[in-house]
Amino acid sequence: MGIDPGIATLGFGILEAEKDTVPKLLEFGVIQTPKNTPMGDRLKTIYDDMHTLLTEWQPQIVGMEKLFFYRMGNLISVAQARGVVLLTLSQHGIQPEEFSPPQIKQALTGYGRADKAEVQEAVARELNLEKIPKPDDAADAIAVAYTCYLFNTLGNFG
Repeated sequence: MGIDPGIATLGFGILEAEKDTVPKLLEFGVIQTPKNTPMGDRLKTIYDDMHTLLTEWQPQIVGMEKLFFYRMGNLISVAQARGVVLLTLSQHGIQPEEFSPPQIKQALTGYGRADKAEVQEAVARELNLEKIPKPDDAADAIAVAYTCYLFNTLGNFG
């Protein structure tokens, strides 16, 4: 499972991977919280929906994007959302593997400064998808999941 944390929109992607096969995309989507909703309620929505996803899919490995360079106005709320995700993962006995955006870009495109379109095209190509998954937050989470797969398959990206 890959997670792209956010307070307004949190992306998730779930892959199934067996040894020596191309991972299969099982599910992807977003958890959304309305802007004018009190912060506590937004965090509860993330908690409840993450708990539901983890219970339903029971992922063995979870990758999550690290906080990197966010606009200062979003930093605290994104950090709060990440905290809720970490709590929920911990309650399910999962310690996430965290990757920075440049690590994800490097793993998928071979270039740590690739743009979003290049990363999304790589995801679609590597997973044999007919089109790039939407919305972007879900596509980003799938990129995290695929990076996690490569890390665990190749060991530190070979």
